[in-house]
Amino acid sequence: MEFGTSITPANGGDPVGLARRSEELGFDLVTFQDHPYQPRFHDTWTLLAWVAGQTERVRLAGNVLNLPLRDPALLARSAASLDLLSGGRLELALGAGGFWDAIEAMGGPRREPRAAVEATDEAIDIIRGLHHAGDPTPFRSEGTHYRVPNAQRGPLPAHHIPIWLGALGPRMLRLIGRKADGWLPSLGRVGVDGLRAGNKLIDEAAVAAGRDPADIRRLVNVTPDVPLEVLQTLEADTLILYTDDVSEMERFAREVMPVLRATNRRPTRPSWARAKRRPGIDYDGVPRSADAVEPGDIDFPRLKSTYLRGGNPGIILRPRTTAEVVEALAFARRHRTVPLGIRSGGHGVSGRSTNDGGIVLSVARLNHIEVVGDRRVRVGPGARWSDIARTLAPHGWALTSGDYGGVGVGGLTTAGGVGWFARKHGLTLDHLRSAEVVLASGQVVRVDAAHDAELFWAIRGAGANFGIVTDFEFDVDEVGDVGFGQLAVDASDPAGLLERFGAAVEAAPRELTASLIMGPPRRGAYASILAVVDSDDPETIVSLLEPLAEIAPLVDQRVVLTPYAGLMATDGNSHHDGQGEPAGRSGLIEHLTPAFTADAEELLRSGAVHFFQLRSVGGAVADVDPMATAYANRSANFSVTALGLSQRRVDAAWDRLHHHFQGTYLNFDTDRRPERLHDAWPPEHLTRLRDLKRRYDPDGVFRDNFYLGDDR
Repeated sequence: MEFGTSITPANGGDPVGLARRSEELGFDLVTFQDHPYQPRFHDTWTLLAWVAGQTERVRLAGNVLNLPLRDPALLARSAASLDLLSGGRLELALGAGGFWDAIEAMGGPRREPRAAVEATDEAIDIIRGLHHAGDPTPFRSEGTHYRVPNAQRGPLPAHHIPIWLGALGPRMLRLIGRKADGWLPSLGRVGVDGLRAGNKLIDEAAVAAGRDPADIRRLVNVTPDVPLEVLQTLEADTLILYTDDVSEMERFAREVMPVLRATNRRPTRPSWARAKRRPGIDYDGVPRSADAVEPGDIDFPRLKSTYLRGGNPGIILRPRTTAEVVEALAFARRHRTVPLGIRSGGHGVSGRSTNDGGIVLSVARLNHIEVVGDRRVRVGPGARWSDIARTLAPHGWALTSGDYGGVGVGGLTTAGGVGWFARKHGLTLDHLRSAEVVLASGQVVRVDAAHDAELFWAIRGAGANFGIVTDFEFDVDEVGDVGFGQLAVDASDPAGLLERFGAAVEAAPRELTASLIMGPPRRGAYASILAVVDSDDPETIVSLLEPLAEIAPLVDQRVVLTPYAGLMATDGNSHHDGQGEPAGRSGLIEHLTPAFTADAEELLRSGAVHFFQLRSVGGAVADVDPMATAYANRSANFSVTALGLSQRRVDAAWDRLHHHFQGTYLNFDTDRRPERLHDAWPPEHLTRLRDLKRRYDPDGVFRDNFYLGDDR
């Protein structure tokens, strides 16, 4: 059972204050009449927007919006925008008209009852069609009353905005049964018997249309003088109190709401959303704290995929705290037959943070960033590197990270962290000093070099197998402005270009970290070289970039002096919409020898890959004892990545290069063959990790990201 208030939008009253008081008293909904022709009233849409900015929790609606004076296409856009700005708190309640003289005086149409129903029917389709932002095609509607010839859809609202209708006539009630999400009459106009009769007509129309009548919300405006015993008999699940008297609101909240609150239960999702649930998942057992998103929810298209990979999980859990992660993981433990993906920023190229029909436990909302001491920072796994760079910049600090600001902390840190400062400052995980980890059992532990040192060793390079890190504590580096070079060079000689790039990088001081990106050889093709010089001296920057500019004819160049935060400002859209199942392979290699570069050119010419990248490591990465962390293969000077569309073709082509490599960087590898474990970890590391896996996750809860168990 829910409760709302209906407040007069009088420009001489205090509608905003009454809305805030409604929220304080625990009402779920605040509504305002909509009479645009009434000079004594505020414009209701403007008032809704203002109240949204003055409140935090309460939902908002017109009661009801005058459809003849509010074009449905524009209303759809306005509703989606206000819903996004308010955090999903807008509801749409529409009225077909009624005060026709006043409507005509404002330039609106006069409609007979049948035409008013037809126009409302068309308006519902237009609003829903424009809100269907997942459809890339333009929306078109050639109705009798509204014409939308070629409208772009979107924006996608923050939640599924229900459409309620304020109506009395049988035609409109049948329309509610066929299409709408709720009925909003006033008890004073329909009476108890009329409410019952109207609900019966709506139910019959819903069944005839193949809908579940329970999907249609039953709201009713009531006045303060309606006795509690009458309210208890109403066939309604939302009572909206029509009053501007604060004392009446307080009495209703004190005496009526507690009595009725628990008497009416509705499904949390409509039947059409429940119909999209996947088998094998106990949706009724999802903890309330998990903020679950199901395939039928409007947020699902935003969250189902990762940066490159399309996904279709059965449920996405979005905890906000460590305690909620524990509850979400307990739910996942009960579902051993479905896949489990752990997601931080959702960038993961390997694709393990989404799945088909399984559970995704997203820690994106654990995104805190806190400076806790001199060159010491604590961050959540869902924080993005662009935000961390902005936080550290005023202190003159930076933390080596990925090369893209939209990457999340969790996945990158626990696998390695190859970024723009790799040669100068090492891997991201080399800066980790402690971590809070939720183990497979649900136990929460804080690990560092002195506390649970073996687990601390394991999560630095194999973290996905051992738990969910909910807090990282890092030491950061003093970093000023840096040089960033973008060079385009001729790629007509792929093998020679690769060999010369490798030699130039290995000969360069550690202040230089660079990457090279190539595609299949073709006439006029060029390669992109991206490089960071950890120096704010222009002469030093130019001198370190010049050898790279000389490895092949230069096509284009751009060099800037920028704060590291500026380099990390490439965070893009917070939602990913990857498609398909791209195949990625990765290898670590010490030197780009002629034999390797010749084989790499053959790989590029095979057509199996469309993206080929070398990232420089070595330097400070190699200074660390290989046994110091689970990340083992530290002698490599380069990390090599290739992407293609077919796992079979990519694997076949890549396998011909395999003998050149001394390891792999798992974050970029989609090959699930068990041999990849032996690539990632030398025998001593793998034996140690498997012993720890048996200790910390004997049941294989974390089994879907390069599983370390002895068998699957």
